[in-house]
Parts: sequence; C-alpha cells; structure tokens
Amino acid sequence: MEELRRLEKLQSVVSAVSSHGLLTSDHESSSFSSSSRFISELVLFLVQPCGDLDIESKLVLVCDFIPKVSGRFLDEISRSIQRDDEAKPLITSSVESQKSCVKRSAMDNVDPYAAQKDQQVVAMVGLDAMKRANSTLEDFSRSYFMFHQLEISEPQSIFRYLPVLSFTESYIYQMDALNEKIVRKSACESQVNCSSHGWNSESRVLFETDPLKPLGDVLQREGLLTQRIQQEFESGKEYWALERKLCHALSNKNKICVEDVMRAIHLKSFDYRVLNLLLYKLRGVEVNELHMEFLSVSEFLVEVADDLFDYEDDVLENSFNVLRMFVGMFGPSNAPTELAKRISEAEEKYEEIMKSLDPHLSSNYQRRCEEATKEGGKVSGPLLGTWNIPAVISDENAYRAAHR
Repeated sequence: MEELRRLEKLQSVVSAVSSHGLLTSDHESSSFSSSSRFISELVLFLVQPCGDLDIESKLVLVCDFIPKVSGRFLDEISRSIQRDDEAKPLITSSVESQKSCVKRSAMDNVDPYAAQKDQQVVAMVGLDAMKRANSTLEDFSRSYFMFHQLEISEPQSIFRYLPVLSFTESYIYQMDALNEKIVRKSACESQVNCSSHGWNSESRVLFETDPLKPLGDVLQREGLLTQRIQQEFESGKEYWALERKLCHALSNKNKICVEDVMRAIHLKSFDYRVLNLLLYKLRGVEVNELHMEFLSVSEFLVEVADDLFDYEDDVLENSFNVLRMFVGMFGPSNAPTELAKRISEAEEKYEEIMKSLDPHLSSNYQRRCEEATKEGGKVSGPLLGTWNIPAVISDENAYRAAHR
C-alpha cells in the first residue's frame, strides 16, 4: 500500500540523516526522535518534483525564505490549514492527493497513519478498504439491526446510519490490512534476520503511535465518541499487538500462552462492537447490556467458525488463527480436542443467555444464522449443526513451500 511505501522512504531518509551526522542526539536529546522525523519529512518534501525547479534552486529558495519566517506567521498558517481540513470531506480520493506542489499544502505530505503528536492527522480511507469493509457492513446490518428494532428491508434504516458506519469500518479495515502486512513480513524475515520483537522499521513507526486516534477524532467531532467506544479501540490495538506477537512466536516455534490466544480471539470482533455501540449512540438510546453480552458470545463462536473455514489460507499468510495457535500449544493430535472444549463451553453460555432474550428476537437471530450458513459464506455461528475442524497442518513451513 501507498502508506507503507511512504514509511519505507521515510525510514531510509531517517537513516541517511543520522549516518551523515546532519542531526545528532546531543543537539536534541529530549526530543531526538521527533527532530529526526521532522528533518526527514523536510528532506522528503525537498526531493519531490515541483515544476522545473532542480535541487539547487529549491535550496536557494529555502535559504532565502526561512530567515523571513516568523512563529506568528506559522501559527496563522496552521490555523488556516485546520479550518480547511475541517471543511474537507472525510473520504479523500487518491486522485486528489496527487495535486501539484503549487496547490499542495504541508498537510498533503503527512502520512495519516504515521507517528504524529499534533491534531492535524486526518483519518482517510481508500476505495480498497471500503470494498473490503462492505461484506462486514452487510452482515452487521442483517445480523445486528434487529437488536435495534431496525428493519433491514427498509432503505431509510440503512442509509440513515450508513455514512458513519461505513467510514468507521473502512478505516478499521485499512489499519487491519497494514497490521496483516507487518505480520506477513515478520514471518518472512524471521527465517533470515529478525529483531527480538519481530518488528520491522515500518511497524515500529506505525504502531508505536495510536493508529485509531484519527478515527476517534472524527467521531469526537461528530459527538459520537463514547468511553465504551474508546475501550473497544483499545481492544483493537491490543488485538493487533497480540496478532503480531503470537504469529511471530508461532513462526519461530516459541512458547505460546493459551491466555493470550483466548484473549485475542475474544478481541478480534472489536469492530462489530464499535459499530454496535455507534448505532446505539446514533439512535440516542442506552446500550442494552444483555444484547451486548449475548452478541459477544456469538461473536466468539463466529470468529472460531471463520478461523476453521480459513485455516489453510491463514497458514499460508501467517495470519492469526485460533486453530493454528492451538496446534502450536497442544500439538497436532490434541489441538482439535482442546479447541472443541472451548467451543462447547461457549455454546453452553450462548444457549443460556439466549433464554433471556425476547422470543421473537431470538427466533429472528437464529433464522439469520441459518441464512448465513445456507449462503455458503464465511459467516457461521452456533446452532448451525456439527462443527467441522479441518485436518491440522503439523509442518507449516513445508505446507507453505508446497503451495508457493
């Protein structure tokens, strides 16, 4: 993706700045990282094409211009940019981001996913993320709207809330895609030369920050950010961190903690909970805790079913998969049995909570689960027949080599 390619360029410039001694830690010991990043961003901007100006011409212009710049002038520009950003649409196309340098403001060169401390980082989503999020939004509408007394057959029920729900899920998908790329790259590097944490330079720059803060800023401006939603954002960041940690450990045949695995599979559906909490907020009603508890158990069972469906693909991609982790913890022969125990425990809890639901709602939700299964997609859930645990892969490296 374009964001990661930019991070690669930035990291190489940071290294060049340090190796040439252009900025030393003695100069700004308390904020060396921020200073290094600022200078590197400036260097990246200077080397970009701009009309017929060559490098020397740019340097002459900068040398003439910088002494004339005052703090007051920069403050005025900063406030002007902030006003412009608030007036821009939330979704920015890639064509708009390619404007000429004459029309390009400083904000056009800020990576919205990189480490930033200021409030000018803008949450943007790409078309690919929107396409990927579409299936989740459809499933959410068909499975969760009934808990809000909304009819999926009525267009106004969908389009009234679609902009916020779509933007939120698309942004989360975009960040999830970045994390998956880091996980896959970590698996490749671990066979050659990998750091003690299994992180490459791109992931350190990106995930040492708050990747969901730009989205939170958007929701806050809309009056939609609640403490519960912020907690789910923390769950999302924790899941991504666990995914990196567990997949790296599995690739290197290190010990895996069952508590981490179960925690990760429970956190994995944080995006559904964010959408559900947003829908409560958009409707202006209190959160129904019974419904949230029931859906949380259902989400766990759905995630497990999805992981079983995607098992072979997840092995190839080195993605988090509960069966992969159980094989790593308990061995190929015991993993299916151990996983079946967790499934049975969750199903018992699911059945118990379902008895407290309104009978009409319970019936509609079971019907939705049956529809999802018949449609043959990845969405599965409890009460849908026998669980199918695929044959485990004992040697993942050999399996990947055979399918390259």
